[in-house]
Amino acid sequence: MKKTLLILAAGMGSRFGGLKQIEGVGPNNEFIIDYSIYDAIKAGFNKIVFIIKEENYEIFKETIGKRVEPHIETEYVFQKNDNLPEEYKELLKNREKPLGTAHAILCARDKINEPFAIINADDFYGYDAYEKAIQFLENPSTNHYGMVAYRLGNTLTPNGSAKRGVCEVDEKGELIKLTESSVTLNGDTVDVHPLEGKAAFRTSKDTIASMNFLLFTPDLFQILEDRFPDFLNQNKDNLDSCEYLIPIVLNELVEEGKKQVNVIETTSVWYGITYKEDKDLVTNAIKKLVEMGVYPQNLWSE
Repeated sequence: MKKTLLILAAGMGSRFGGLKQIEGVGPNNEFIIDYSIYDAIKAGFNKIVFIIKEENYEIFKETIGKRVEPHIETEYVFQKNDNLPEEYKELLKNREKPLGTAHAILCARDKINEPFAIINADDFYGYDAYEKAIQFLENPSTNHYGMVAYRLGNTLTPNGSAKRGVCEVDEKGELIKLTESSVTLNGDTVDVHPLEGKAAFRTSKDTIASMNFLLFTPDLFQILEDRFPDFLNQNKDNLDSCEYLIPIVLNELVEEGKKQVNVIETTSVWYGITYKEDKDLVTNAIKKLVEMGVYPQNLWSE
């Protein structure tokens, strides 16, 4: 059975100061995406779909594409505003900022007809995360989606705040609530500021966090399409900056009792580049993994 990895790479990387998806972190200038795809292939994924901005197509094709295309079926999808409800096409025609992760996934609808995972292009998730994802996708159920999860304290940078999905999980390992938030390390705890405007709170570093490594069946596309007009109507006074986000949609589906989400904790260590100062941390971590033999010195030629 085919299993697809959908990589969300249309973000502008504003905090990092450029296209952080193509920042070299490996010994031969490999990108975080390279390691993600290497781990995904090893775990059993057999198709990659990149969600990118159309103006970045050539640079993605000439860097990442030419390295991975010999190893796995590869597709490219542009996150564009041509799939909007008719009444919003004119209002949003000049918006440059992508409309959010749920909209990005919707843009890939014509390329995916099989169980799939989504990841962020600029997050290093580790091999165990992909192995657990494949195990879940081997037995897909439209009643259950999945989330590969991490401990919140292990996903944060000392260099500033970051967006994370702060999770409540029941004793069966199913998601109760996901709060998309701006989070900041505060000594031995984490300060959480929900993006939807609810009161800030403090939580433990051991709190479960979603890093957008989510597992779906293709019925998600129809769900996203059906909910998209309501999202736009609710944000008609905020069309320049609103974002249609997959964690928020997922949380709504759980709260409405329409889906269950299995929370699957990984033993992998997460790394990421949120700020320029984070790059050295990621580069050093990958260097150690190469020295340990987890990855080859030349990722795509050995």
